[in-house]
Amino acid sequence: MLTTAASVRFTVWTNAMLAGTCDPDTAAHRILGADVGHHVAGLAAHPEPATLPVALNLLRAAGAREAYLALPVPGDPIGLAGPPAFNESALEAGEAVVLAGAGIGLIPAYVGPAVQWSVLTAQTPPPADLGEADRGLRAALIDAAESLAALDVARWKPEIADALIDIRKIGQGKGDDLAPGYDARAVKAAATARRCLAIADAALEDDGAAVTGAEADARRRALTELAASARRALVAACGPFAPQ
Repeated sequence: MLTTAASVRFTVWTNAMLAGTCDPDTAAHRILGADVGHHVAGLAAHPEPATLPVALNLLRAAGAREAYLALPVPGDPIGLAGPPAFNESALEAGEAVVLAGAGIGLIPAYVGPAVQWSVLTAQTPPPADLGEADRGLRAALIDAAESLAALDVARWKPEIADALIDIRKIGQGKGDDLAPGYDARAVKAAATARRCLAIADAALEDDGAAVTGAEADARRRALTELAASARRALVAACGPFAPQ
């Protein structure tokens, strides 16, 4: 689930380390989260897979200045700028991190409670507009709430319907904070995006209360558009920041 994706943690805490708002050991600890281990394979200066603290220091030494999140899906390669080999791997994984300045990208592979990162050549994507992405997400959220309410989704999972309709409560809880250095707007946008992704992920498990094929298609379309807008908002919110 993208709400807990390792690439989100890697992006925001690497940006904090590179901007000097946290040290490499803290960044490594926060990237690790509840996982038992992360290793980065393919770094030019380290022939063996490197632990997170070692990898972060090597990335900085290699010239990494900023980290960019990618959350691509077929038809919507958000966060990707090439080359094709990297794009294909990122699309297969559904997530990636691009290190501007170092010219590389990282692709995660989840192996039980551990993550193996592979290093590939990658180009830096253009910066995402957080304001535009946030507005797009809020519009998609309203559309999804209206569409699903019209299909009487409350007969399926009341908690999902409440979460979609009660927009004011989204992004107000703990556990969605970004790393030190991100401003309040980015923190709130990331929290909203994560919650919307969780809602869409849960709701897309079946057709809910939809009775006809047309209703099922309309419901799935609304949720898919919500998820797409949420991915764009999360990519924008997790982008590089200027130290406060």
